[in-house]
Amino acid sequence: MLERYKFIEDPSADVLYNAYGNDLKELFSNTAEAMFSVICDLDKVEHKKEEVFKISGEDLDTTLFNWLAGLLAIIETEGMFFSKFEIIEVDEGHIKARLYGEPIREEIKKEEIAAVTNYKFDVIKTDDGYEATVSIDLKR
Repeated sequence: MLERYKFIEDPSADVLYNAYGNDLKELFSNTAEAMFSVICDLDKVEHKKEEVFKISGEDLDTTLFNWLAGLLAIIETEGMFFSKFEIIEVDEGHIKARLYGEPIREEIKKEEIAAVTNYKFDVIKTDDGYEATVSIDLKR
């Protein structure tokens, strides 16, 4: 699978994208990378700090949704940007990942995300692995 994620035009969503992965580790990493590419200039985020992040959900869709919402919460509570997401373990009900990044720097900031939304949110198993559709609202 060559493409990790792609953004989709949709008049009802501020930002809508599909993310792909040969397995769940790739899928979760790629969904986070796509979201952070909206938030900041990924190429300029330095790996000055790492932390382990764990979250769970009732099923795969909920776990992925909680993963992305949890990452947004870390931006708000800790003031961090991340650009590398090393998935330590993941299944349909939980994820444990090592995040690499640095404190927010205004010069690499792009958009502020208000929330991950349920609009068109979906995770499907494909012949090649997994595909997720993610919608996010930007702060106005």
